[in-house]
Amino acid sequence: MQPVNSRKVQSVLFICAMNAVRSPMAEALAKHFFGKSVYVQSAGARKGEPDGFALAVLEEIGIDLSRHKPKSVDELAEWEGLNFDLIISLSPEAHHRALELTRTVAADVEYWPTVDPTIFQGSREQKLDAYREVRDSLVRRIKQRLQS
Repeated sequence: MQPVNSRKVQSVLFICAMNAVRSPMAEALAKHFFGKSVYVQSAGARKGEPDGFALAVLEEIGIDLSRHKPKSVDELAEWEGLNFDLIISLSPEAHHRALELTRTVAADVEYWPTVDPTIFQGSREQKLDAYREVRDSLVRRIKQRLQS
């Protein structure tokens, strides 16, 4: 039996607290790099509002997040089910929710602690820098984890 991290992932769900910043960024990045070979979705433990800074830092690298509509895990389950091989949680609340899902969903769960960039104060540029750090960290981890 292969270790969890060496199996080819066919579908991945990214979960964060409100599906407004971290998980939609991860979804958009994963779709950008692996969208032809991996089915990707995102959701939140709760439902939030779209975040302009997340849109801006993805637009800087040519990825359009403007059509993203935040959704909760419950909404996603109702709309299309939760048939994922891998659930990646990006916040403590999301990790708790992901572990709850494994009671009824046969999926591997990984926790990637990811800073919430919305907590940073300062100028617009300082805030954007915090979002860029999250984006760049997600790019590295996604590429490393999803490459076959």
